[in-house]
Amino acid sequence: MSDLTYLKALLLGIVQGLTEFLPVSSSGHLALLQDRLHLDPDSPALLLFDVLAHVGTVIAVLIVFAGPLGRYVARLRREASPMFRRRRYALRIALLGVVASVPTAGIGLAFKDTFEAAFARPRWVAGGLLLTGLLLLLTLWVPRGRRGWGRFGGGRALLVGVAQGLAILPGLSRSGATICTALYGGLRRRWAGEFSFFIAVPAILGATVLKLRDTWRLAPEVRAALPWGPLLLGAVVSLIVGVVALKWLLHTVRRGQLHWFALYVWMIGVLVLVAAPKELTN
Repeated sequence: MSDLTYLKALLLGIVQGLTEFLPVSSSGHLALLQDRLHLDPDSPALLLFDVLAHVGTVIAVLIVFAGPLGRYVARLRREASPMFRRRRYALRIALLGVVASVPTAGIGLAFKDTFEAAFARPRWVAGGLLLTGLLLLLTLWVPRGRRGWGRFGGGRALLVGVAQGLAILPGLSRSGATICTALYGGLRRRWAGEFSFFIAVPAILGATVLKLRDTWRLAPEVRAALPWGPLLLGAVVSLIVGVVALKWLLHTVRRGQLHWFALYVWMIGVLVLVAAPKELTN
């Protein structure tokens, strides 16, 4: 396998930043790009790149949602007072986030190895991409959501969490699966996007901890030999591109235009099926 050069790290950073937020599956795109660049996804350098990219993803979410997050925390603090007399929406959102996170964690821990093995099977990646396209296209016929937080119950939040857990499958977009599921549940467009990334933070942090544990087990001499320059470049590029991509996605969700991404992921999925080596698809 080839080494991680600055150019390869730059390409990985751009693709990671774009696809982590856009509903086109970052896992599927990275699996395909790593294969084309002749990079070993299980190598120490790629493991650490995955950790840094996940950290950058969380930072990008915090940057884009800095305003709403600040208002949410302030509201949550007010609702914690026994003197608060209005409806506790912030607390309800927190509880819905916990409900959604439970199936995500369960599926991730139970099927992590199975889904990661699917990265070496192009037809699995293609299948995930085609399913993502179907989910996105169906939003074209979903009535505009009218549900606020008071009418978006635990059952619907649980389904969003299941969708997020299943998105470990390469090719199935996490943002696409969760936003579409929230929209199918009748949640208003803006809040569907915000809830998707509200529950993404603990899921991404959990995945980061697992990857960091694997990286920390590396021998000191292996860590010292890692290409730190390309790794840091890829992480910074991923963060910057991610901020732009996330703002673009939120704008697209609010305008009800998610279905346009279906054409792209279907095209990529079909190309993967056509080009998949036979020895990897048995």
